[in-house]
Amino acid sequence: MGVTRRSVTRAETAQANRGWWDGAADEYQAEHGEFLRDDGFIWCPEGLDEADARLLGDVAGHRVLEVGCGAGQCGRWLLSQGASVAAFDLSCRQLQHSRRIDEQTGASLPVVQADAEVLPFLDDSFDLACSAFGALPFVADAGAVLAEVRRVLRPGGRFVFSVSHPVRWAFPDDPGPHGLTADRSYFDRAPYVELSDGGVPAYVEHHRTLGDWVGLIAASGFALTGLVEPEWPEGHEGVWGGWSPLRGRHLPGTAIFSCLNT
Repeated sequence: MGVTRRSVTRAETAQANRGWWDGAADEYQAEHGEFLRDDGFIWCPEGLDEADARLLGDVAGHRVLEVGCGAGQCGRWLLSQGASVAAFDLSCRQLQHSRRIDEQTGASLPVVQADAEVLPFLDDSFDLACSAFGALPFVADAGAVLAEVRRVLRPGGRFVFSVSHPVRWAFPDDPGPHGLTADRSYFDRAPYVELSDGGVPAYVEHHRTLGDWVGLIAASGFALTGLVEPEWPEGHEGVWGGWSPLRGRHLPGTAIFSCLNT
């Protein structure tokens, strides 16, 4: 398997990431499930918890859509807070883990397999939408996702989503000292692509600068109302891929955007 930086189509991106997450879901849930909790809403590897942050506000009685839900941990927490929730993910295997957790906990989170660029929901169906590292870094057309989310939100609804902080793109994805030295241009937007032995994209991640995200949010008709860059908390010694206490003391690892459907 090789790694490259090159243009990838929308279809290639979706096919690659659906296959990758189906293959990686078991390992992902085994490694990170305890940190995420079966019914917890953790925004990022820094451990920012929605129970404390309240970026969505009071969700009781609201209709909420979770974008790229994985095994549904965030959606399950929202249910426990009195929200009416629908959730979706590209990966069938991730949704099977959601069903497994439902059976173990007695919860019942409605989920559907879907592509974030073409949502299977009616206009004005939700009051709130959220995404904790779901879908947006892994799509070729983030603008299409934002437009679709805005379509299914009622006027005045809000969308809050977290992604890898764009500045991380300039640094190696290494939790140690090597990850503190930039080795590529922050402005190089060529997608990161892992290739199968046959040279077919097997995993794709797309980079947008902070300016790109602000532009996409505005172009979709949302108003940007907040940007949170969580600091690495004292006492948190966990490592998640390229996120670590060492890097977290020097570099932002996550950006969380709050958007209003004007």
